[in-house]
Amino acid sequence: MELNDVRGTFLKQVTDQIKAKEAKKAVSVELNHHIKEVKNTWIKKGLPELDAEKKAVEQMGSPIKLGQQLNKLHQPRVDWMMVSLLITVLCVGFLPLVPLGYVDEKHFLLSKMIFVVLGGVTALGLMLIDYRKLMKHGWLFYYIGMIILFGICFFPNSMVGGILAIRVSPLTIESMLAVPIFWLAWASFFHCNKLKIWQFAALFSMSFILFFEAGSITTTAIYSSMVYVMLCWSIGSRKNVLKITFISICIAIIAGFIFWFSLNTDQLERLLGFLNPEDHSSTAGYTYLHIKELISIAGWFGNTGNNEFIPGAHTDLVFVSLTYYFGWLFAFGLIIMLSFIFARMFFIIKKVHDHFGNLLIIGGMTLFVVQVSYNIGMTLGLFPIIAVSLPFISYGFMPVMLNSIIIGVILSVYRRKDFSSVNSLI
Repeated sequence: MELNDVRGTFLKQVTDQIKAKEAKKAVSVELNHHIKEVKNTWIKKGLPELDAEKKAVEQMGSPIKLGQQLNKLHQPRVDWMMVSLLITVLCVGFLPLVPLGYVDEKHFLLSKMIFVVLGGVTALGLMLIDYRKLMKHGWLFYYIGMIILFGICFFPNSMVGGILAIRVSPLTIESMLAVPIFWLAWASFFHCNKLKIWQFAALFSMSFILFFEAGSITTTAIYSSMVYVMLCWSIGSRKNVLKITFISICIAIIAGFIFWFSLNTDQLERLLGFLNPEDHSSTAGYTYLHIKELISIAGWFGNTGNNEFIPGAHTDLVFVSLTYYFGWLFAFGLIIMLSFIFARMFFIIKKVHDHFGNLLIIGGMTLFVVQVSYNIGMTLGLFPIIAVSLPFISYGFMPVMLNSIIIGVILSVYRRKDFSSVNSLI
C-alpha cells in the first residue's frame, strides 16, 4: 500500500461519519497533523517510514468509531431561545406604528416590513457562516469601515437629525452602520494580539475622528465604549485594565472640558434644559417636562384612545410613546424582554471557550446594552435626549440592521460552541 493511501483512507473513513460539512476539513487537518507527530515519534524509534505511518494510524483507533464520536461533538447547535427572542422583538417593533396611525400609511408599513425582513435574513444568514473564518480578515473589515465613514463624511446626500448620511431610498446609511464592521475588525486585532500600542492608538484615532466628523457624538461614544470593553477583556490583567481605565477617564475629562467650552448657544440651551428643565420650561426643558408628565399619566394599561403629541414617538423616544399608549405594565415587559436578550448573551459567553468568540460576544453585549440603557435612561430623565435608538423597536434601518448583525454573529458563535478538539478523543 502506498504511503499516502494509508493515511488518506483512514481520514476518509473518519470524515465520512461527520455530517457537518464545515467540520470535515477542520477534523481532517487536525487528524493529519496528529498522525504526522505520532509517525515522527516512531521514525525516531527506528521504524521505516511506511511502518511508522501504519503504526501511527493504528494508534488512532477505529476510524468508524472515532468518526462517530467526532460527529456527535461537531453537531451545529441553534440557540432557539435567542431566535425566539429575536423574532418576538422584531414583531414588537411594529407596535409603535399602531397608535400613531402609521400602519395605515403604506410608506411606513412597507419600509418597516423591509427593515424587519432584512434584519431577520441577516441574522439567520450570519448564523450559518462560521464566525471563525472572520478572524483572519480584521484588516479587511477595518478598511471597509473606514470606506463607509469616508463616504458618509465627504459624500453625504442626506441629513438625519443633524447627522451626515447617504440615502438610498428607502434605506438611510448612517455612521452607525460602520460600528459592527469595526466590531469584527477589533475582535480580530485583539485576538491575534499583534498590535503595538502606537498602532492601536493610530487605528482607533483615525476611526474616532471620522465617526466624530460624521456628526454623531452618540455613535462616537458607543463605538469608543465597545473598543474600550473589548480591549480590557482581551488584556485580562487587572493592573493593565486599571491603567487603561485611568487613561480613558483622563481623556474623557479633557474631551468633556473641550466640548463644554466649544458648545454653541443652541447646544448649551439643550444641556441646561436637561439639567434644570423647570427653569427652561418654555424652551429646551419643555420636552423633559412633557415626557415626565406622559410617563406619570400612562397608568398600568396606557391611553390607547388618546392622540398625544410625542416628539420622535416612533424613533428615539419610542419607549415614551409605548409607555404612554400601552402602559407601565407593557413597558416593564419590554424591559424584561430586552434584558432577556442581554442575559442570553451573558449565558452564551459562559458556554463558549473560544477567545475570538468571547471577544465577539463581549463587544456585541456592549453595543446592545449601551443602546438600551441610554435610550430608556432618556425616558427616565437620567440622560440628555440625543439620537440613540432602542434596538429593534425604533423605526429605521439602523436600529434593526445593527442589532441583527450582532445577534447573527452571536448565534454563529453559539452554533459552534461544542466543536471539540480531536486530541480529546485520542
